[in-house]
Amino acid sequence: MLTHLTLINFALADHLALDIEQGFNVLTGETGAGKSLLLDALSACLGERTDTNYVRYGADKADVTAVFSYQAESAEAHWLTEHELDDDSGEIHLRRVIFATGRSKAWINGRPSSLAELKEIGRLLVQLYSQHSQQQLLEPPYPKHWLDRYHNFAEPSQAVRDAYSTWQRNIRQHQAALDAQATRIQKIQSLESQIEELEEVVQTDYRETEQEFDRLSHHEHIMQDCSYSLNVLDEAEQNITQEVASIIRRLESHAGRSEQLANIYNSLLNAQSEIDDATASLRQFIDRQSFDPERMEQLNATLEVFHRLARKHRTQPELLKQEYETWQQELEQLHQLEDPETLAEQVEVSYQTFLQAAQHLDQIRRAAAIPLAKQLTEQVKPLALPEAHFEFKFEPQEPNAEGLSFIQLLFTANKGIPPQPLARVASGGELSRIALVMQVMNAEKTESEVLVFDEIDVGISGGTAEVVGRLLADLAQHVQLLCITHQAQVAGQSDQHLLVKKQQTDPASSTIIELDEEQRILELARMSGGVEISETTLQHARQLRQLKFQTT
Repeated sequence: MLTHLTLINFALADHLALDIEQGFNVLTGETGAGKSLLLDALSACLGERTDTNYVRYGADKADVTAVFSYQAESAEAHWLTEHELDDDSGEIHLRRVIFATGRSKAWINGRPSSLAELKEIGRLLVQLYSQHSQQQLLEPPYPKHWLDRYHNFAEPSQAVRDAYSTWQRNIRQHQAALDAQATRIQKIQSLESQIEELEEVVQTDYRETEQEFDRLSHHEHIMQDCSYSLNVLDEAEQNITQEVASIIRRLESHAGRSEQLANIYNSLLNAQSEIDDATASLRQFIDRQSFDPERMEQLNATLEVFHRLARKHRTQPELLKQEYETWQQELEQLHQLEDPETLAEQVEVSYQTFLQAAQHLDQIRRAAAIPLAKQLTEQVKPLALPEAHFEFKFEPQEPNAEGLSFIQLLFTANKGIPPQPLARVASGGELSRIALVMQVMNAEKTESEVLVFDEIDVGISGGTAEVVGRLLADLAQHVQLLCITHQAQVAGQSDQHLLVKKQQTDPASSTIIELDEEQRILELARMSGGVEISETTLQHARQLRQLKFQTT
């Protein structure tokens, strides 16, 4: 439930703080007073798009906070827990700051959040219905969507979409297999030939072969340098090994007299050990070397094969083994590729799965459509449409993700006249009343605890408006309603009445005040009678309030 709204430098609001009550809340005011102010602020807190027009003239930013209460096991409670945003307060604080530069920032329970997160939690908290919703009635998919939403057919509808997607994917795979069948055998033969050509050479490591060939090519030079190095290290009369040993003996007696000399002494000991190991390894390397002309020729021949095949396949010699493994994988995939006959069987199986799901959805839609049309008829009749009649018409269509039937909502307002598609026969006034009833019926099924109606009673008046007021008042027994209205008959049924007033400050500003009972009578009289408020209009306003108390 929405409990509090704070607006700072938001549009015409300088600083507003409002407590919102449970039940039926209405927002009224003269044209141009800024009645949309509160709803725009609420929408901003719910992650909707904003612009710099929301920042009050002369300010650098607008700041809006909406506070909601929630139940422990509600959907929003689970969402908060999942996002580690829950606390023990039982409240949700949504804050949005809009800067004059166009940027905005958002917070949920004090933690910086994204607009996507605001929208997620917003969808769980609030449902918005606007005066433009009647245009949705004219869109072809709307009757089906309304039927599914009212009866909660989301799961079987999704099952049909999933089954259709699988069926179409299998069709594409089957067609691809048919297209590829002609080239598949040729591709397999080509890969087998390429693999056979490389099979022997890739058993040899190119880099090791290249290194061994390079070593044999420089054998004489390597041996000369190694012999010279061994002589200097250990075999000459004044060799490095002996000189290092002499230095160590000289420093050994002084190592205890200086920490720095001790470190040098230890470093020389380590160096002596490293030199001894290197000398032994060098001697061993020299002893093991021999020049083999036949081996060199063999290596040269192997390298020539590598280079020839690399040129042929337009790659580097060292990458031939990688190419070989890639071709093997491609060949394996081609061998494993299912033939068209197998895929054709999968197409048929997936089609039957889709058909079964679609037939089930069609059956439950048809069964639900009759009582829903009857219920809609009964709800619309009191709105000055006593002969209204609705039917759902199911027309077979090509199977698609939405099912097997195209669904139309048929309507007639006159007795003895066959019902026709709603968009063809309903007038603007009839559409507004029908849209209102359908929205109220949908609202009865929503899981959101807050419903916002933005001037949905446009186009109705008199007794019809009184019926609409009762409809909304009844709905408010179960959820919290926030409604902008121009109709006194609707406002008279409310539990809380908020009045928007424009103040001629510099710059201009709007304020929202909660009306007491006497103030409500005056506002209802203004809405009913215009500028001149007479005793007659006051009496009419009191009667409207009495209707509220009589129905409760």
